[in-house]
Amino acid sequence: MLEKLALSGMEYRYGKSDKEALRRVRHELKVIYELDFCAYFLITWDIIRYSSSQGYYHVGRGSGANSIVAYCLKITDVDPIELNLYFERFLNAQRTSPPDFDIDYSWDEREDVQDYIFKRYGSQHTALLGTMSTFKDRSIIREIGKVMGLPKAEIDGFTDPTRLAFNRDNDAFKKITAIYERMANMPNQRSIHAGGVLITEEPITYYTALDLPPKGMATVQWDMYEAEKIGFDKYDILSQRGIGHIKMAVQLVEENQQRKIDIHQVKNFMKDPVVNANLRVGNTKGCFYIESPAMIQLNRKLGCDSYLVLVAASSIIRPGVASSGMMGEYIKNHHAPDQVKYLHPVMKEQLEETYGVMVYQEDVIKVCIHFAGMDGTDADILRRGMSGKYRSNKEFDRLVERFHEGALNLGRPEAVVKEVWRQVASFAGYSFSKAHSASFAVESYQSLHLKTYFPREFMVAVLNNYGGFYDRALYVQELQRSGGIVHLPCVNNSDSLVNISGVDVYLGFVGIHGLNEELIEMIPAERRQNGSYQSLEDFVKRTGIGLEQTITLIRVGALRFTGKSKKELLWAIHLLLGAKTKPNNNAELFKVETKNYSLPVLVNTRLENAYHELELLGFPVSMTMFELLQTDYRGEICANDLINHVGQQVKMVGLYVCEKTVHTKYNQKMWFGNFLDVEGNTFDTVHFPNNTPTYPFRGAGCYLILGKVVAEFGFASLEVLKFAKLPIFPNPVIS
Repeated sequence: MLEKLALSGMEYRYGKSDKEALRRVRHELKVIYELDFCAYFLITWDIIRYSSSQGYYHVGRGSGANSIVAYCLKITDVDPIELNLYFERFLNAQRTSPPDFDIDYSWDEREDVQDYIFKRYGSQHTALLGTMSTFKDRSIIREIGKVMGLPKAEIDGFTDPTRLAFNRDNDAFKKITAIYERMANMPNQRSIHAGGVLITEEPITYYTALDLPPKGMATVQWDMYEAEKIGFDKYDILSQRGIGHIKMAVQLVEENQQRKIDIHQVKNFMKDPVVNANLRVGNTKGCFYIESPAMIQLNRKLGCDSYLVLVAASSIIRPGVASSGMMGEYIKNHHAPDQVKYLHPVMKEQLEETYGVMVYQEDVIKVCIHFAGMDGTDADILRRGMSGKYRSNKEFDRLVERFHEGALNLGRPEAVVKEVWRQVASFAGYSFSKAHSASFAVESYQSLHLKTYFPREFMVAVLNNYGGFYDRALYVQELQRSGGIVHLPCVNNSDSLVNISGVDVYLGFVGIHGLNEELIEMIPAERRQNGSYQSLEDFVKRTGIGLEQTITLIRVGALRFTGKSKKELLWAIHLLLGAKTKPNNNAELFKVETKNYSLPVLVNTRLENAYHELELLGFPVSMTMFELLQTDYRGEICANDLINHVGQQVKMVGLYVCEKTVHTKYNQKMWFGNFLDVEGNTFDTVHFPNNTPTYPFRGAGCYLILGKVVAEFGFASLEVLKFAKLPIFPNPVIS
């Protein structure tokens, strides 16, 4: 059955006459059959088949993308021939532990897929995988500190790496360190694996007792390592918000623009010059994996405008590669490929795509095979060994010796062999799978295509699925920049989530702080069933809302359809409900008109409204944060002009977006900041320890920044010399 499905899928993916694809499919099927993993592939295919029939969208990622059989079964969307991926990285003749696919679904579809697996394969044979959390550095200190009765502030001081010298003379800290080593890596508590599901032939209670945690699905009492030793197949059913963004955006485009999108036409997206132009300039906020300041900065330095470069970028952004200096080396070589010096012609032949830099785990395998003459199985075992996953030191040492012997037997110079091995050994421990990077890049292109051509629907989807890198205020600002007219919540136009009609976008009730969950769903449901609300009194009677919740809606502007000011509405609701927390909802025999009282003119200002929105939404809509500043000064230059002032000191005014704290090699704290200028464009700051107080940032708001403009690979940023938060107009109600 697996052979039939794979050959049928190969025709779908490659056509009928692709000999290389057929050769690789036949080779993989032979290995899969000999290792008895046919059932694993078929069950995974069955899960995908079910989810596809429900209209769910999935991403198959991880080392499973190295398999052409997985590609033909539509488990993954990564073409292993196009990317020259090695099947041995996923499965080889020497592998005894089961392989595993990582299958991502939207956060709101995952549980249904899990439910299908439990029903399809039987609750007696299916369970979630457990995990065991252990005591790590900080948790050991905290737990011992609690037992000793120490206050939280003192315990926090013991976990601060910058206070290590000071703590050494503390008697309490000495007692903690005496017990520390004995507790390291001891089991702490049982939990549930992030996504692992086990399916067994015998009833699962033959092997273990089961827990039934709040999730409501039986869970085994051991972790993935025990499962591998026993020989169980593990199916990783995971979820992520990025897929939810894509799925909802496609639905919104169909509803709002009556256009259908085939989001799986990724190869077309990759060739689109408009999409690639947005990637190159960093117009990627909201897009999966490529929206963070660090990733935007890297793509701008690379001038990234293609799938293959993005795959590399997704790998070199990882902490190990970045901190080793290989990221800088890759960027430099990317801009001057004709000046790259390769250690050996074989290195050029195998690593020319990455300019001689080992970027992926697959690069380690390629070097072992083509430079040292090892077979694919031994090459992958060696790679796993350098990652700390080898079976024994003796076997690992034998493979290291085979690498050197094989290279020398092929006539490689001894000095070159030693240097190649040094690079392999130093890189393999923190390397990243190319298949994994390729899977990420596929999803990134899907997100970017939607943002490029349907930016308003895409940003609404990002807001509704949460989980992005930034807070909601930035995504609302992106929505406005894309031409969306953002309206405050309204009881006659808003739904529980953000909705869009044409270019009009109404914020949802779910984003209002303090609003009752029952009302969030009930207000739009009642409106859809019985028509628009006609007045404040009509709204109160039909919803049964209480005084406090009505006041919240009035203050956020959700009852502006009445044509009355907020202050008039506040008077009216107190007169209507008085001291009662809920209205009288008994049926009336006759309609009784509410008494009208004459009130003086009550004026609401934009500043008052902005403060209401800051409190209840977390960001203002009536005014921008720049308009709230007491000063009219907006800086000497804006973000797009930075590159023209390299080497100069400039003053800028920026709206805080986010920050990242890092430690220097001397264990001093430094920061990277991200800001918006008054035009809505992003710029980055660097805060070195010698120019920075203990903690430079003072929360959300606008800052006056004095700094020196620096540039690297054409990307300009600001090295901060002085930094201060600017005051805003005080709340007129309080003042």
